[in-house]
Amino acid sequence: MPKYIVEPFRIKSVEPIKITTRKHREAILKDAHYNPFLVKSEDIFVDFLSDSGTAAMSQEQWAALQTGDEAYAGCRSFYELKKVVKELFGFENFIPTHQGRAAENILFSTIVKEGCAVPSNMHFDTTEANILRNKGEPLNLVADKAFDFNCKDSFKGDMDIKKLKKAIEEYGKERIPVIMLTITNNSGGGQPVSMENIKEVSKVAHAAKIPFFFDACRFAENAYFIKQREKGYSGKTVKEVVQEMFSYVDGFTMSAKKDGLVNIGGMLAVRDAKLFTEIKNLSIIIEGFPTYGGLAGRDLVAIAQGFKEVLDESYLAYRTGQIKYLGEKLNDLGIQTILPFGGHAVYINAKHFLDHIPNEKFPAQSLVNELYLEGGIRGVEIGNIMFGKKDKQGKDIWPKLDLVRLAFPRRVYTQSHLDYVADVFERIAKNKNKIKGYKIVYQAPSLRHFTIKLAPAGN
Repeated sequence: MPKYIVEPFRIKSVEPIKITTRKHREAILKDAHYNPFLVKSEDIFVDFLSDSGTAAMSQEQWAALQTGDEAYAGCRSFYELKKVVKELFGFENFIPTHQGRAAENILFSTIVKEGCAVPSNMHFDTTEANILRNKGEPLNLVADKAFDFNCKDSFKGDMDIKKLKKAIEEYGKERIPVIMLTITNNSGGGQPVSMENIKEVSKVAHAAKIPFFFDACRFAENAYFIKQREKGYSGKTVKEVVQEMFSYVDGFTMSAKKDGLVNIGGMLAVRDAKLFTEIKNLSIIIEGFPTYGGLAGRDLVAIAQGFKEVLDESYLAYRTGQIKYLGEKLNDLGIQTILPFGGHAVYINAKHFLDHIPNEKFPAQSLVNELYLEGGIRGVEIGNIMFGKKDKQGKDIWPKLDLVRLAFPRRVYTQSHLDYVADVFERIAKNKNKIKGYKIVYQAPSLRHFTIKLAPAGN
């Protein structure tokens, strides 16, 4: 096999991007209060901020847009999507949403009450925020191997079953409205969850009569890793693996902006008819009529087509191969990453790379900013800023992982872009001890990383 990655597509249209000077980028980052979320996309050369809604759509998806039925109620496009959702995921009852966090909002606003707890392997930021907004407690029960950078276990996204059973015992099943499993585990390095673990969580949940849901944003990538790494699945198609995965759950939330290969959209699906009625009624208030749910008809057919395309194994091999290609280049430079490589991003151990910067000066954010300054590359911090908290006495509680995530837009960048990123990292690595930390100037009460304002912390 060649070391380079061959894209399984040809490029039909292009978007110009420009590289700016470091002096120009210094001024831009200062004006953005040292938060790359606040930098205009036109001032980014390679954008790894997120893989959400950043995919390049296919010719079939663009063609499907022209068939979108924009009727307010009962649009044909909804029923095209409904057919795919039934065939692929096995769910009759679902509502479209404009993105995943809307699905989370509707679900948790319906089922989470004060004093409730929601166990997961690891909640992502919006999931956690929506639980907290409804006065629930998010529990992260991922297996300890997720925090071991030297561990190369194939399924580091697995939930710890002993921790789950203990949580049910401590809180009582009546205070746990749902058990969630994030596939793949974004907060923990894009690591997949095994089919064995899915079945074990399902067994524990159903024995306790607690609904079991997926946060299913990257369902196809998770299924591909099961096919590649788990005994007994190499002879199955990715579609068959997906169908089995979803057979064990009672519902799911999803941002289709990931493995739906679209720029907008999501959904909430449930098996329980009574719950479905409740979420439909709330959806009308929050999102729109249940057959469009905050989306245009053309968006619905684009998602339906994307669900078909994302199952293509040549695409998934290329997708995961890109991550591995850049990750190995960074490892060759002595930059520690989470291993094995996941499906949508390279995750860098910022605490290890910038070990001279203490937690309170945000090592991962420092590296994110240096990436932009040195090469016009935008990544995102997944660590002390995103998940840092204070206890009741005001003492900082730092997450176990302080990561820089380089999330790859789907079908967007080529190998030469990845080589460029590796070259920028090489330059940064030579002068990493000169990188300084940051201090907080302004922060929102929740999801602070989106709008936080920072300033250099000095020595």
